[in-house]
Amino acid sequence: MNKHFRVSGNTFSKLEELGVRVSAVLRRAGLSQDLASQPSVLLKTGELFALWCAVGEVSTNPAIGLQLGTETKTERFSPTGLVALSSENLGAAIDRMARYKQLTCPEEIIQEKDGDEWRIQFRWLLADEVEPPALNDCCFAWVLSIARHGTGTRISPLRVEFMQARAHAKVIERHLGCPVICGASRNAIVFRASDARLPFVTRNAELLGMLAPQFEEELQQENGDENFVERVRVAIQQKLTGHRPTIEDVADALHISPRTLQRRLQDCGASFQRVLEEARHRLARHYLNNSVLELNEAAYLLGYNDSNSFVRAFRTWEGMPPARWREEQRARAAS
Repeated sequence: MNKHFRVSGNTFSKLEELGVRVSAVLRRAGLSQDLASQPSVLLKTGELFALWCAVGEVSTNPAIGLQLGTETKTERFSPTGLVALSSENLGAAIDRMARYKQLTCPEEIIQEKDGDEWRIQFRWLLADEVEPPALNDCCFAWVLSIARHGTGTRISPLRVEFMQARAHAKVIERHLGCPVICGASRNAIVFRASDARLPFVTRNAELLGMLAPQFEEELQQENGDENFVERVRVAIQQKLTGHRPTIEDVADALHISPRTLQRRLQDCGASFQRVLEEARHRLARHYLNNSVLELNEAAYLLGYNDSNSFVRAFRTWEGMPPARWREEQRARAAS
């Protein structure tokens, strides 16, 4: 898994266009001023979050994240965006964005279809804290830009869901054209399930035929044995949605047999149980930073039978009960 986020120089250019001084943002984020002059910048998750927190703090525009994520000029779309726009429909575009995201950053795009609804989430795999609001806004606006640019219509989601309250909810509603729900259990943008079948007027089979094979080759190289443990952990996290995944569940997700999965983990000096606990630990830290989730809810999502089992496991990981850890994290964030 790629451990860094690649931030395009276009991001800094767009900030200046929107009246936000990049030098002030970098200073507030504690990052080098030299980054502004580089065509591409690699940042760790903590640095990326610091950058986006600074964007929200320096800018006086409550829609700054939305505007940074909104794009109408084809020449400004990233290679991944161009592949998405070359797809046959919106569902295929999001599938490709989710697949090729792992080449550029430790972030996932998660899709869930439930009846008539299609929920899209962003998960930051190496994050220990809640993602900055401006970054959430940017991600959702980016998805909508792909949808609107690709379909050639003013498609709008059913709603967007946020874990935390948003002071500028009305601004988001006007920009995205849908209701905003605060206090949700996750940050998500929700479309109609039927929207996935909307055809793209930007479909370009020739361009897709040129770019997709290159990405697939990079993926094959990226998914070598040295990254196998990380792939297993990510697959476990995707399956940790209210039950404890078995080795058969994860092997099926990776398209290999349980015996092969176990053997390859042993070759890497790991075990399925150890990787499972690491996945639970990382997700636990993420969930506890969500002020909406109660401890018993977090325990359920992590596949524990009861909250006491979760508390015991968390003490082993962090040396303190989860409630105390959450309080310390909140105090640190407040300071």
